[in-house]
Amino acid sequence: MQRIPIFLSHLLNLVVVLGIVGLLQVALAQNSGPVQDATHQGDVTTEPSKIATQPPAGSPEQKKITPPANSSALVIGPGDEVEVTVYGAPDLSGHTRVSAEGNIYMPLIDYIRIAGLSSSEAEAAIEAKLRENNILNDPHISVYVKEYNSSGISVAGEVAKPGFYSALGPHRLFDVLQAAGGPTDKAANKVVISHRDQKDATTLSISKDPAEMAASNVDLQPGDTVVVPRAGIVYVLGEVTRPGGYVLNSTGGITVLQIVAVAGGPTHVASAGKTRLLRRTENGFQEQQLDVKKLLRGKAHDVSVRDQDILFIPSSLIKEAMNASALVGIAAGAAIYRVPF
Repeated sequence: MQRIPIFLSHLLNLVVVLGIVGLLQVALAQNSGPVQDATHQGDVTTEPSKIATQPPAGSPEQKKITPPANSSALVIGPGDEVEVTVYGAPDLSGHTRVSAEGNIYMPLIDYIRIAGLSSSEAEAAIEAKLRENNILNDPHISVYVKEYNSSGISVAGEVAKPGFYSALGPHRLFDVLQAAGGPTDKAANKVVISHRDQKDATTLSISKDPAEMAASNVDLQPGDTVVVPRAGIVYVLGEVTRPGGYVLNSTGGITVLQIVAVAGGPTHVASAGKTRLLRRTENGFQEQQLDVKKLLRGKAHDVSVRDQDILFIPSSLIKEAMNASALVGIAAGAAIYRVPF
């Protein structure tokens, strides 16, 4: 008789435990349900926005997306050599050169103007022409410029190899000057850069200071012209320690004493009192007699020298005087030195 109440007690406890477990499961289901729904709804609402911002390739919406304009992009011009590839239509593809009028010829669409356009712009223009003439519904074009003959950089003046250089690849100032062989011994410490479609030119000083050199190494654009001007040169000939031509890069005035000092001074056989200064004028050379001895002793006023002046200090051992033509010939073959001022 005592076993029945014990059995009923155990059964009641089991029912209570099962009831508690059931209530916990219901509570968990209610709490997790909204979270899963919200996650699912989030996927539905956000996924269309992703699709909307990424139109399929080749669609009109995608073709409206254009990259930002690049002011330094090379443009096609007359004489440029281009390779046009029409994917899926090899008969329309071909290699051609842009005419003087800025056009290229393509089968079925006749002439089309691409001068003044970048490669990507030319591709879009040809694609539009193919659609307009109902030749291809969804054309894909590639325009590759094999040789730019119109969009280069001209380098002139005192460089080893003046000429026209392609603007492909790096085209900073020092890169272009290096491609042109570098400045000559007669070059000034400056360059003049003329930009296409701009009237005013830019003059940059070329310094040996690393920081100033970095600031002068500017970007060049297709169509620019770089001119390296010739520096002023004064020739010191005859009986000096180091005869030759001396490049003047100073903005101030240079005098006879300064240039003679740079040339190492008169030799022991120099007749410094009979120094001649030849100056080029519109009417030929004008000659002036100078007494460098008195200049060295401070007994005479120093004289300024100019570009292309020839200073000749004769030898005391040679009595025969040299004429102006002979001195000009010697100066033409003289060594060139750069002075520190």
